[in-house]
Amino acid sequence: MADDLSLNVALLRRKVPNLTAAAKQAGLRPATVSNLCTGKIPVGRAEVRTLVALAELAGCGLDDLLIRGGQAKTIETGIKTIDVFAPVVRGGTVGLVAKPGMGQLVVLGELFLRLKETGYTPIFWRPEREVIGLEEVISEAAAVCYGWEDTLQAILQAEQHGTAVLAADRSYVLSGELGRLRAMLSEAGVGDVTVFLVDVSGAATEEAVPYGPLDTLWRFDSYLSGKRYYPAIDPVASTATLLEDTLPESRHFAIQQKAKKLLRRYRELALWLEASGQAAVPDEERAVFSRGKRLEMYLTQPFYIAEPVTGLAGVWVNSSDALEHVSRIVEGKMDEMDPQLLFYIGGLPDTPPAGEKGSHGS
Repeated sequence: MADDLSLNVALLRRKVPNLTAAAKQAGLRPATVSNLCTGKIPVGRAEVRTLVALAELAGCGLDDLLIRGGQAKTIETGIKTIDVFAPVVRGGTVGLVAKPGMGQLVVLGELFLRLKETGYTPIFWRPEREVIGLEEVISEAAAVCYGWEDTLQAILQAEQHGTAVLAADRSYVLSGELGRLRAMLSEAGVGDVTVFLVDVSGAATEEAVPYGPLDTLWRFDSYLSGKRYYPAIDPVASTATLLEDTLPESRHFAIQQKAKKLLRRYRELALWLEASGQAAVPDEERAVFSRGKRLEMYLTQPFYIAEPVTGLAGVWVNSSDALEHVSRIVEGKMDEMDPQLLFYIGGLPDTPPAGEKGSHGS
């Protein structure tokens, strides 16, 4: 079952911030460690001494260092909404659907920053159209390309020492250039590049199938961006085939579905309150409404690239922790906690400080 294993990269990242330097000091080859982290080298092919050394660096046992099963098929981002509701499928295609101003390029820039720190090489196939927010993506990209030939070479070079991830604009899907690039990569023996598709024009929001077949869809929401609840990715409308098709009986899927149902009902009640002018929700709906509000606030998150603007330190939340926190909110275990304490935090505190105002943190 060695093929079913992968490294717990999030744990390594948290415990060993400068993994490259630490690995070299421990007598390990940095390139080997990078390839293990990205999955380019299967864990089953790694030397035992390498895995033991990594566990020692992280101060954990091998059982904590190694991940089994379906988790190995995703790329963990440390972003709560993404990892719980619409995770990135490794080697798959992710579509971002948003109107201008909803923060899709901020999310892409943040992803690039996080992916670089976990061993990936983010490549940006720059759109011809200039829009606000491109610089945030460009500054975090390992390579910025202007054509499919340029992009091909950047990916081939990145594949020599790690796994490339590519972000491209929808215009290259429509022109056929992305298809041409995929064909060339296939001929070169590269077939597992994770691709993020954006639409700087905003036209994709009007189409049912904006990019063609996707493994993950992130649909941004004007309701969330209008309230400045970022990232403004709608957890109800966003999807991932990995959860819907291959893990229908998993705990992750069960929690996700309960959370989506809660948020859907919460929004219906919120719209009803606004339209009717009622001051309060009916007694029988109060628990649903308060839990939905808490969950919506919990899913906001400080980003690293936004620190100069927000003054809040960016946070990484492990997907397993985020899933457990969502479950606690949905099940009513955080009902005594002031909802405002959940706004732009990382994870939940171990003990909910009811009514007590706290600071932002992880």
